Amino acid sequence: MPQFIGFVAHDACKDDLLAWASTHKERFRDHKIVATGTTGGLLARAFPELSVTQLLSGPLGGDAQLATMIAEDRLALLVFLIDPMSPQPHDVDVRTLLRMAVLHNVPAAFNIATADYLVESRLFGSAYKPGRRDFSEHLGRLKE
Repeated sequence: MPQFIGFVAHDACKDDLLAWASTHKERFRDHKIVATGTTGGLLARAFPELSVTQLLSGPLGGDAQLATMIAEDRLALLVFLIDPMSPQPHDVDVRTLLRMAVLHNVPAAFNIATADYLVESRLFGSAYKPGRRDFSEHLGRLKE
């Protein structure tokens, strides 16, 4: 079953993402990749045989676009290689994306080791749906 897989990489991690994606590109052949700005452009050029949709740059709304896909239950997996040593000018957008992944129970990798575990899992590419938490009680409290 084709799924949307989100890719993001901070500038210092883009080469790592390309090398990692090259190792696993056959696993992505039947899926649709959506990636923020420069990351999407790099992936599309490096792997023309893959379906890559390029979103806006992260600081210009690409992170928010991915967060929206998660909220709409359209993104099956997120690979976001984060540079922990550099401050990010759009940290609020990054936190929103991470929050959406946790809130909606979307498998997410923030380093190569975890990304390897996710794509090598027997669940990768399956119709696996871990279920979503029920937030109706929380929403009811907000109305009071």
